Amino acid sequence: MLEIILGIDNLIFIAILIGQLPPAQQRRARLLGLALAMLTRIALLFGVVLLTHLVTPWLTIGGVAFSGRDLVLLGGGLFLLIKSVMEIHGTLEGPGKTPGTARLRGGVAALVVQIALIDIVFSLDSVFTAVGLVKELPVMVAAIVVAILVMMWVSGAVAAFIERHPTVKMLALAFLLLIGVALVAQGLHFEIPKGYLYFAMAFSLVVELINARLRSRQR
Repeated sequence: MLEIILGIDNLIFIAILIGQLPPAQQRRARLLGLALAMLTRIALLFGVVLLTHLVTPWLTIGGVAFSGRDLVLLGGGLFLLIKSVMEIHGTLEGPGKTPGTARLRGGVAALVVQIALIDIVFSLDSVFTAVGLVKELPVMVAAIVVAILVMMWVSGAVAAFIERHPTVKMLALAFLLLIGVALVAQGLHFEIPKGYLYFAMAFSLVVELINARLRSRQR
C-alpha cells in the first residue's frame, strides 16, 4: 500500500509525458516506463550499501552539509519544476510552434529516458521506506513488483481521465510543480511532509470533480 501511495506522483508524471505521443504508441511507452520504474527500485534495493553512502555528507556549502541523496533530490526537483512549467506553458499556448513540438522528435525512447531519470528521484523515498520497514529483501522486492503491477493496471485509466479533462490535467501539473518544490526543499534540509501535499491534491481533486459534475448538470 505504501509503495502504491508513494508511486502516485510518478504515475501522474508518466501519464502527462505519455500524452505527448500518438495514441498508438502510448500504451507501449507507459508499460515500458513503469517496467523501468520497477527495475530502478529493485536495483536500488540490491544497492543498499550504495544507499548508505548516499546519506553521508559529500560536500559542505555555507556550513550546510549535502549528501548524495540531497544532490539527487535537488537535481530531480529542479528537473521536475522545469518540466512542469514547460508542460503548463505548452498546455496554455496550445499546439503550434511551442517547445512541445520539439519534444516529440525523440519519440518513445526520449520519453522513457526522461521517465528513467525522474524515477530515480521518486524511487529514493520508496526504497528508503521499504528498507526501514523490513529486513527481508524478497519481501521488499515483492512489494515493489505488486505495486508496479497495480500501477500498470490503473495507468491507462488515469492517463485517459487526465487527457479527457483539461482542468484535471492542469491540476496534475500543479501537483507535480508542488512535488518539485518539496524535493528541492528536502534537498536543502527543509522537510515538507508528503501527507500535506497529498491531502492538498486530494482536496483539490474532490473540488474539481464536484465542479465537473455541476458543469455536466448545467449542460
